[in-house]
Amino acid sequence: MASVKFSTTSDIVFGAGSLGEIGAMAKHSGIRHALLVTDGGIAARHMHAPALASLEAAGVAVNIYSEVVADPPTEIVLAATAAAQRAGCDGVIGFGGGSSMDTAKLVAVLICGEQSLETMYGVDKVNSRRRPLIQVPTTAGTGSEVTMVAVVTTGATTKMGVVSRTLLADRVILDPLLTLSMPAPVTAATGIDAMVHAIEAYTSLHLKNPLSDMLAREALRLLATNIECAVFNPTDVEARGAMLLGAMYAGQAFANAPVAAVHALAYPLGGNYHIAHGLSNSLVLPHVLRFNEPAAEPLYRELLPLVFDASARATYSAPNETAGGSASRLLADHFLSLAHRLGIATQLHEMNIPRSDLPRLAAEAMLQQRLLVNNPRVLSETDVLAIYEQAF
Repeated sequence: MASVKFSTTSDIVFGAGSLGEIGAMAKHSGIRHALLVTDGGIAARHMHAPALASLEAAGVAVNIYSEVVADPPTEIVLAATAAAQRAGCDGVIGFGGGSSMDTAKLVAVLICGEQSLETMYGVDKVNSRRRPLIQVPTTAGTGSEVTMVAVVTTGATTKMGVVSRTLLADRVILDPLLTLSMPAPVTAATGIDAMVHAIEAYTSLHLKNPLSDMLAREALRLLATNIECAVFNPTDVEARGAMLLGAMYAGQAFANAPVAAVHALAYPLGGNYHIAHGLSNSLVLPHVLRFNEPAAEPLYRELLPLVFDASARATYSAPNETAGGSASRLLADHFLSLAHRLGIATQLHEMNIPRSDLPRLAAEAMLQQRLLVNNPRVLSETDVLAIYEQAF
């Protein structure tokens, strides 16, 4: 058996109302003065109020940085760091979606003052210490709370990633009650994003292992079973909790078995047109699945029963698959149908992307070699352009 290296967050608390434990958790982590990193929408709705009350009760001082935006640029990360340093913060709490949690990861390192942000980009380039870090997701999708990746917008259309085990949080709180107010389109897109994480981790060409496989499969089962209930019955705490767990399991999986072409093709869509990351993934997913068929068909066949209901499984189980076609195509058709049912866009032209931009997008996607090397089938720039054309 091949050796496996698997890393994840050591302490995870899950359950409705578990946010109330954050004060004791911060105090136990040695935090006396925390910077709570979030976005303006969460701050305006006072979603973090229970966290502030718990921290105050535990004697932990808090400063709030609520200027995080989607796809946070370098300036946001540096401004949050400066705010923490001015206040004398000795710990960081990420509270929100992936953008807030990614920002919190970097701030927890940068406030030590030992390394600049630009020297961290890439894999295993962080050589600084990190202050205590607690992550609290309010969406069920990115899995950022348990990953060692932080993505920063570095230019008008470009993004860079910091990948280091140093970024793994000390503690995570998963409280389904925080996700009840997620709008239906956000629930849908982030849920599909999490399923992409599970699928790409399971088929990753590098570092795929039995632990990541186990988590990816359970993540996909939970997410596929509960996403429609979470979208159409948003106050169903059980469904919301299942989505939150599924997103975290998928995050643990792809933190160790990295994602691939779906994400590589999604990044230029977000960078150029400010399309939410989950929706960007959803737009290209079916077409990457079809492209990968020659290399990943046996693995897709293993995943197919996890996303189909009992009747679909019965059709699929025919040995010659004449009734349903290949697993790759069945999965692709399923995710297109799911996006339609959930009411989110399925084609690039719906996002006002000009067809004339597709060659440039393909060139930009090819720069994401950190991700493309994990894809089960090698892609050329011509292949990427063809996928964008199919998605158009």
